[in-house]
Amino acid sequence: MTDTLLEQAATPADVPTFSVEDPATLAVLAEVPDHGADEATRAVDRAAEAFRTWSRTAPRVRSEALAEAHRLMLRDRDELATLIARENGKSLADAAAEVGYAAEFFRWFAEEAVRAGGDYGESPAGGTRSIVTHRPVGVAALVTPWNFPAAMATRKIGPALAAGCTVVLKPAAETPLTALAVARLLTEAGVPEGVVNVVTTTDAASVVSTWLADERVRKVSFTGSTGVGRVLLRQAADRVLNASMELGGNAPFVVTEDADLDAAVAGAMIAKFRNGGQACTAANRLYVHQDVAEEFVARFGAAVEALSVGPAADGCAIGPLITAAARDRVRRTVDEAVSAGARISHQATMPEAAGHFYPPTVLVDVAPDAAIVQEEVFGPVAPVVTWSTDEELLGLTNDTEYGLAAYVFAGDLGRALRLGEAIDAGMVGINRGLVSDPSAPFGGVKQSGLGREGAREGLREFQETQYLSVDWPA
Repeated sequence: MTDTLLEQAATPADVPTFSVEDPATLAVLAEVPDHGADEATRAVDRAAEAFRTWSRTAPRVRSEALAEAHRLMLRDRDELATLIARENGKSLADAAAEVGYAAEFFRWFAEEAVRAGGDYGESPAGGTRSIVTHRPVGVAALVTPWNFPAAMATRKIGPALAAGCTVVLKPAAETPLTALAVARLLTEAGVPEGVVNVVTTTDAASVVSTWLADERVRKVSFTGSTGVGRVLLRQAADRVLNASMELGGNAPFVVTEDADLDAAVAGAMIAKFRNGGQACTAANRLYVHQDVAEEFVARFGAAVEALSVGPAADGCAIGPLITAAARDRVRRTVDEAVSAGARISHQATMPEAAGHFYPPTVLVDVAPDAAIVQEEVFGPVAPVVTWSTDEELLGLTNDTEYGLAAYVFAGDLGRALRLGEAIDAGMVGINRGLVSDPSAPFGGVKQSGLGREGAREGLREFQETQYLSVDWPA
């Protein structure tokens, strides 16, 4: 089916195209349409027309379409995983896990679609009854990144469709094929034409600006860098546009002196190296108590050295970075850290391959104020900083403009919870290296974003609250 998906991405001869590259082999996978402002407007035309009926479609019908999309994604799990691995570069295990996670958003919001809720009651002064309802916000513009091309799409499409919205989606130019495949599965699941519209492009600014300026678009949901998020928020402000922003992260990974080190190492391997460290929730800086730092680094380093690096097709655990520029940026970051006094203690073996590979690396002797712990690495590099007191630790973890995710490993659960509550982060993993769950509110504080995805909050992001005051004479 993977080859069929690539064939379905074929573009009419009169439409400009761009190439989608396999970052592991540098082979061209497909040519897809390179659309601009005109197609962006046509996509809104289709979405606005479809909204007239989709917004009035019974919640149960919307729910059943999403439930069927969940089933179809699981039916095609292996093929979708192969497609993700080929255009994104992540391992097949990571890709398969992403498909399962992505499909779960369709199931979760299929269930939420029929539980939209509301309120009814007597006003305190009497004489009226209050009815509170929630209705779809309208046409929603969705902008998704390349690192989780299926999950970032379904995490937005699921609640939008459940709420009764129609969507225009711009996937990342690096990974458009997965978004196109998901859209086709939604059509197969019974979602009407025009409800989901995918616009592929290398000119993101033109397409997204067109959407934000269109009066028919009433919602923007963006996942990406904080810098781009700021630009979109400024544009959204001109129209007072409903905006959700899931932005950058700089997640601390804390290991206390009484932590179970085996569990901490296992958690660090997941939190740091899932998708090669190319995740906004990735552990970006490891804070290990000075009493256990040497032992932790020895165990963690051995696990890092054992990682297989190479193409997903070879069964490797760590794939390439998404582009040559991303690889070179990670390399420069490590070189600068070493020049500033850090030391490479452990490193995996590099493959002899053409792709954008960088070896998983552990850095020690890292200064608490080093640039590598102040910036989001977005690659397979783990800088280790030591600490001695909880007060010192919290000063280090919260000394950042970001506040998306954090991880705490401690033997004393009460202490772990106290530390977790004191860290400025929207999500904290306690003795586990994963925080994402469709049933939980995903999002950050400070400059890591606005709003939440997943859970009931994810549905509310695509709804407006309406209140009706009904005269009720005594």
